[in-house]
Amino acid sequence: MKNVIVNLTASWFGLGFSPKASGTFGSLGALPLVWLLAAYGSPTVMLATAVVLFFAGVWATQQIIRTREDKDPSVVVIDEVVGQCLSFTLVWPALADWRVYVLGFVLFRFFDICKMGPVKFFDSRVHNAWGVMLDDVCAGILAAIVLYFVYLFFC
Repeated sequence: MKNVIVNLTASWFGLGFSPKASGTFGSLGALPLVWLLAAYGSPTVMLATAVVLFFAGVWATQQIIRTREDKDPSVVVIDEVVGQCLSFTLVWPALADWRVYVLGFVLFRFFDICKMGPVKFFDSRVHNAWGVMLDDVCAGILAAIVLYFVYLFFC
C-alpha cells in the first residue's frame, strides 16, 4: 500500500509514467488544481497547497530514489506541480483569464528546462529529494515574477 501512495504522489496520479515529456505532462496536470484553487480558494490556500505538496514530494521522492541510481527520475513530477502552483501565486486576480494559465505554463516550463541561476544550482549540485523539489520551486518563483510583471504592465 505504501508503494502505491508513493507512486501516486511522486507521479502526480500516474502522469509521471508518460513515456515522453513527463515533466510537461506533470505541469499540465497541475493546471486543473490551480484552476480549482483559483475558483474556490485564495492566494493563501494556493501557497499552503504548494507547501504541503512540496513536503509530500520530498517524502515521495526520497522513497523513489532510495532504490535507484538516478537521483532525479522522470517519473517524479510532483515537483512540477509545486512549481506550477507557485507560478500563479502573484497574479491571483488574473486567474479568470485562460491566457494567464497558458503564459504561466510556458514561463514555468521555460525556466524549468533552461535551468538558469538557482534552478541550475539545485538541479546540478543537490542530488537528493530536496534538490529535485527545489529546482522546480525556483523555476516557479522565477515564472511567478515574470508573470507578475507581464500582468502589471499589460493587463
